[in-house]
Amino acid sequence: MTFKITANDQVHFIGIGGIGMSGIAEIMHNIGFKVQGSDPSRNNKNIKRLQKLGLKVFFNHAKKNVGNSKLVVFSSAIGKDNPELKEAKIKKIPVIQRVEMLSEIVKLKKNIVISGAHGKTTITSLISTILSKAKLDPMIINGGILNSINSNALFGKGDWAVVEADESDGSFLKIPITYSVVSNIDKEHLDYYKNFNNLYKSFETFINKTPLIGKSFVCTDDKFLKKILRKKNKSNIITYGFGNGSDLHPYNVKNSGKMMFFNISVKLNNKIEHIKNIELNLLGRHNVLNATAAIGVAKSLGIKNNIIKKTLKNFLGVQRRLTKITNFRGSDIYDDYAHHPTEITSVLNAIKSGFKGKKIVTVFQPHRYSRVASLKKEFANAFKDSDLVVLCPIYAASEKPIKNINHYELAKLIKKNSKKDVICIENQFDLERFIKRHTYGNEVIVCMGAGSISSWIREIAINLKNEH
Repeated sequence: MTFKITANDQVHFIGIGGIGMSGIAEIMHNIGFKVQGSDPSRNNKNIKRLQKLGLKVFFNHAKKNVGNSKLVVFSSAIGKDNPELKEAKIKKIPVIQRVEMLSEIVKLKKNIVISGAHGKTTITSLISTILSKAKLDPMIINGGILNSINSNALFGKGDWAVVEADESDGSFLKIPITYSVVSNIDKEHLDYYKNFNNLYKSFETFINKTPLIGKSFVCTDDKFLKKILRKKNKSNIITYGFGNGSDLHPYNVKNSGKMMFFNISVKLNNKIEHIKNIELNLLGRHNVLNATAAIGVAKSLGIKNNIIKKTLKNFLGVQRRLTKITNFRGSDIYDDYAHHPTEITSVLNAIKSGFKGKKIVTVFQPHRYSRVASLKKEFANAFKDSDLVVLCPIYAASEKPIKNINHYELAKLIKKNSKKDVICIENQFDLERFIKRHTYGNEVIVCMGAGSISSWIREIAINLKNEH
């Protein structure tokens, strides 16, 4: 790093409303730095949280916003033509990417770094909460808002940092590792990686980066991770999964209501232990796997079973991971971040097992034309556990439209492959009208997507309350 700043120096974040940027900005503020930023998203909850802390936020991108900053941090979503980025370079102010700032922050800690295509936010949250309950006071940098602290970041004074690493732009390879967790590899972010082989090799590099004195917790239920492990020296690898050969193996998995119950076999340091009657306050077998990874890390740190079990039982969850928004005429309405076919399938399977006898209505807002184009077949097969699909227009996320890639064409494929009725809507008002006309008390309505669907359903929920 070629910059040097002190607590009195001003640090400017371009795109401060992003989940990763807001977390780092909050931690730097808590350390004592003078932090400000810019972001055009006025209704962003992350920004509102930062403003409550006293951070100054500009709701536009303009060169004057940089002011007398001594360092400028930007996210991968910021284009090279951004006026603040240009101004910083003209003024010769050091400019760094978000991940470089993150790397600097966590350098003085021992780091538990979590990556994977799916589940990493939940795993990060579970590990963070267990360490907090064990009074290890970790630094937390997460990809979702932890309900227990109402934030995605916490400046803990303990020795450990728990960090969710972003593989979407390769930046997860820049974070120093002590322990690592890898949940799975999936066909994602190929706009950056160009092909699946490059993505696969990046995860292989990530696992290899874990030092021999550390540990890498790798899910062997994933066929690609299993392939990596076949040619890896396993001295610092701890495997987890439903397969009997895994070091951490959950069994007797059941669900009752909105909780999962299971036992786990733990093989660490050539000793085998069985932890029984674990209660997890999350739905779905995929979350049992996420909890298994967290248990493995906690046991490796010497945390006692009673603390682990109590934490899992009382876990308050992460926002936008099957978050209940409201109840309307006896039907529960949920919000979930699922935007990839694998995530959609897991969430719907969890709902089907946890809400027996209920009609499942899935409201899905596809995210990015490129994702829909590359995963058309997978999306078409992802809704088999739903009874009805309500399909919103594709959220572009700054992408340009692709010919013949739209929600009408996707609806035809879902109807054909998932064998479900599909209703296409055009906007938030259509969705509100649909809910008011077709909700009778026996439905579970889950709204999914990484775009604007979350703000849609929250605004609709306010209007629905006025209906009572």
